[in-house]
Amino acid sequence: MNEKKTTDSQIKASRNWEKKNRKKATIASYRRTARSFIRNHANEEDIEELRQLLHEREKLIKEG
Repeated sequence: MNEKKTTDSQIKASRNWEKKNRKKATIASYRRTARSFIRNHANEEDIEELRQLLHEREKLIKEG
């Protein structure tokens, strides 16, 4: 059986929200992609590089 989990009206509402909130939708997409990469594909080198990038970003946020 091929059941739809999301109604057409809900999909339409989601698309409308994404259009009205492009920046939030883009950031949410980046967040999901980053988490997926870390969980499923990152190796030790990647993780170390990400740690360094996070440390630098934290410093920038605290400064400004």
